[in-house]
Amino acid sequence: MSASPWIVVRANKFSIRMDRRIPFVLGGLLLAAFLVLILHVGIGEYNIAPLDVVNTLLGRELGDKNYHFVVMELRLPRAILAWLVGAALGASGAIIQGLTRNPLASPDLTGVTAGASAAAVTLIIFLPHAPDYWLPITAFGGGVFVALMLYLFAWRGGTSAGGDSPIRLILVGIGLSAALGAFTSFALTFGDLWHVQSAIMWLAGTVYATGWNDVSALLPWLIVCLPLALYGARDLNALNLGEDVAQGLGLRLILKRAFLLLLSVALAAITVTVAGIIGFVGLIAPHLARRLVGSMHEGLVPTAAFAGGFLVILADFVGRTISPPTEIPAGIVIAIIGVPFFLYLLWKREKA
Repeated sequence: MSASPWIVVRANKFSIRMDRRIPFVLGGLLLAAFLVLILHVGIGEYNIAPLDVVNTLLGRELGDKNYHFVVMELRLPRAILAWLVGAALGASGAIIQGLTRNPLASPDLTGVTAGASAAAVTLIIFLPHAPDYWLPITAFGGGVFVALMLYLFAWRGGTSAGGDSPIRLILVGIGLSAALGAFTSFALTFGDLWHVQSAIMWLAGTVYATGWNDVSALLPWLIVCLPLALYGARDLNALNLGEDVAQGLGLRLILKRAFLLLLSVALAAITVTVAGIIGFVGLIAPHLARRLVGSMHEGLVPTAAFAGGFLVILADFVGRTISPPTEIPAGIVIAIIGVPFFLYLLWKREKA
């Protein structure tokens, strides 16, 4: 008798079913990210051997006292933040693609990221002395605003309006992104020069000059949102079967859609506050995850998160080391891959 291809995990009344490949895939992605992290932390103007990086991470005393400062204070928080940003964007993309039944959907292509960044740039330029905790709240508000506009213009008739018409959703997202991009340009034109320079660098999509404060700002959101995303995976499976089937299964469509949409917006918006706009991760990571573990969202959501984390930490490492001392923002490196990938997806859907 052959073994079941599924693993069932139960905790009290909550249970999820996963493909047996998922633990191995997640472990492989995590190992790949860790290897990149070792290289990321060790290579730079002050090179540190990989074994010395590992020993420093383990807290062992080494001959060079500078190792601890370079590894633990300068480079490690940046590498960890890059992985966390990618994980948030990957999970956000998996949710929004499942919610709309649209493989072309992602936080940046639907305008959610543009809304969050426009709100954050407005705060940075016109209210530079606002408390730090206002920034994630403001970015979240901008993302929610765009999500509401998407619902009104592309999704008002139900999933058939947005989920079965990829072009309509993408066109509405592009229109909203263009309008919000114009507003952002207006703010950059009339803002104070010092704050404008900071905003422009931040908008390029980079984790440059980040530290443990940024990690501590992002981590609590992920600790809350990623388990909620896993909890909502079964609802995404039901929604992908169509409205009638989902309703027949007892799913409260409006409530579930609102919850999942807000969750996707929260994951994308919080990354904007610490890393600016890093596009295409929410598009690429779910497609990569789907090829690795299939389309069941119990496995797809965490795999997309881990794939997104690997993509961003790798992009930041490449951008930092490919042409020293100049650094290429991770957002630009990802875009070099993401634009051809997006065009390939459009071409593939046209042929289908």
